[in-house]
Amino acid sequence: MAANDTKWIAVDWGTTHLRAWVFGSREEPIASLKSEEGMGRLNPGAFNAAVIRLIDPHLPEGGRIPVLCCGMVGARQGWVEAPYRTVPCPPLGGSFKEPEDCDPRIDVFIVPGLSQKRPPDVMRGEETQIAGLLHENPEFEGVVCLPGTHSKWCQIRAGKVIRFQTYLTGELFSLLCTQSILRHSVNQDDWFNGGFTEGVQDSVEDPAGFGRELFALRAGDFLADSSASARSARLSGLVIGLELAGARAFWESGPVTIVGAERISWAYSAAMSGQGVKTEVLDPEATTLAGLRAAYRQLQGTAV
Repeated sequence: MAANDTKWIAVDWGTTHLRAWVFGSREEPIASLKSEEGMGRLNPGAFNAAVIRLIDPHLPEGGRIPVLCCGMVGARQGWVEAPYRTVPCPPLGGSFKEPEDCDPRIDVFIVPGLSQKRPPDVMRGEETQIAGLLHENPEFEGVVCLPGTHSKWCQIRAGKVIRFQTYLTGELFSLLCTQSILRHSVNQDDWFNGGFTEGVQDSVEDPAGFGRELFALRAGDFLADSSASARSARLSGLVIGLELAGARAFWESGPVTIVGAERISWAYSAAMSGQGVKTEVLDPEATTLAGLRAAYRQLQGTAV
């Protein structure tokens, strides 16, 4: 497609990656782009140059193209801080934040995140995925789990995010694998096999024993009663099970809709299946794009 076919550009800008989709006059993108210049790798003032490096070939010769961004780009350490909207509220709404230091060929708009006062919590990026879910299924009511580095559990009712809760499960697993004594006993890249389900169950039934079970993994290495693969699987089960124990109020009445990368979503689905909970897994990219399209309609002043 020629650059002059570009009508607007959708951007999902996280801590580690920058992804963009170029849209013409139709619903589906005409190009998909990706770079490693995530928010966490950029210094202040470097955001405009980073996005231009990615989208420049798709910018037309004349006019200004709307670039609609979601994710950590709107965090305090991002391009410009986009204020939070307080739940309960629809996932999209309010004003988009506009950075001032933009290339003259683009108008950048950043989707605001959501916040919760009691208990204190925030999200950026997930609100757009929830908006995508509701755009595709306006009558949806129930629980959405968005697993990842910082997993989210959200209660949705009447088109609004009613409450949500965040767990540092993915980050905790990474820290244990790379910076704790367990780094000598597990393999971070090999974490899902038969020991996973048992680890989930043990943490759900006895979350207070989590610290004890962690050291038992190290001891099992010394006593040669398990393999590194089995210990990794059990560790992943223990940390996800600990999350499930804390988030029981969200999932115990089921079912749960999961929006996340294939591998981690499959693990969460298996973990909840072991608790008798039915799950549905949605593709995160498709859901994000549906949310960004909904945000673009809002930006253009039409109904989401």
